[in-house]
Amino acid sequence: MTAMAAMQESTLISRLPPVRGRLTEQAPLSGITWFRVGGPAEVMFRPADREDLLAFLAAKPTDVPVTVLGVASNVLIRDGGLPGVVIRLGRGFTDIEAAEGDVLCGAAALDINVATSAKLFGIAGLEFLSGVPGTIGGALRMNAGAYGKEIKDVLVWAEAADPSGNVHRMSLEDMGFQYRRSALPGDWICLGARLQGEPGDAALIEARMHEIQRQRADSQPLKTRTGGSTFKNPEGHKAWELIDAAGCRGLTVGGAMVSEKHCNFLINTGNATAAELEALGEEVRRRVKDNSGVQLDWEIRRLGVALETGGADE
Repeated sequence: MTAMAAMQESTLISRLPPVRGRLTEQAPLSGITWFRVGGPAEVMFRPADREDLLAFLAAKPTDVPVTVLGVASNVLIRDGGLPGVVIRLGRGFTDIEAAEGDVLCGAAALDINVATSAKLFGIAGLEFLSGVPGTIGGALRMNAGAYGKEIKDVLVWAEAADPSGNVHRMSLEDMGFQYRRSALPGDWICLGARLQGEPGDAALIEARMHEIQRQRADSQPLKTRTGGSTFKNPEGHKAWELIDAAGCRGLTVGGAMVSEKHCNFLINTGNATAAELEALGEEVRRRVKDNSGVQLDWEIRRLGVALETGGADE
């Protein structure tokens, strides 16, 4: 039996507790990912609000795997889909408020919306978020950053739920931020954060945001089906330079291609599968290793089941 067939025969949804939000079996995911590839979620849960999410976590069977997806801007979902429950935080987690010169934001708030709201509040220091694709939850998980700043530079505290539905408030030190990673346990779910700002002039803030957007448009393939930066920058190197030096600019595997504009971006040219994108990434890693001796590490999260092998999550 294939992984897909096994998922379709699942009775998982009958084992889940009642919710006020929405539970959907075999929910398509390819349409929500930036790559536009990947199989379905066995069950998708869209909680109505924080209380709905916490009650679900407290009552669900402990053996049910949970994956949280935001806008899936830096995620590659494999073609066999995601077993278990995929949680998508929506309207109940998008609030953005000013608080004594800082910004309070929910985990599902888009990074660019946080930057824009901060501008309207007259709060400076968060302009870099306008250059980070995704949500605050994802930014907290991976210490996202751009244009000289990272989340660790502005975080006051973050809140997250553990697998039992208990809420924890963590300080900057508790988060254990490093380059493109945090110490947040993998099975905890980000709920929101307080980000530190400073008084600023809205016009100057807007000018900085416009400059960031211009730089992104000039250097990145923004109008393509991509997943953002594919590999982390190794210490002392820039990933794109290593990839270019290894002759990978424009390299293809099926419908997947290394961007010619910025070669640390993989592109779905229109009909790529997740398997082709992942294979292309692994070929890039091999060529860079052979050429420079440097091992590239994935920045994009690869999740789910590969149809060819039935393999599980990494």
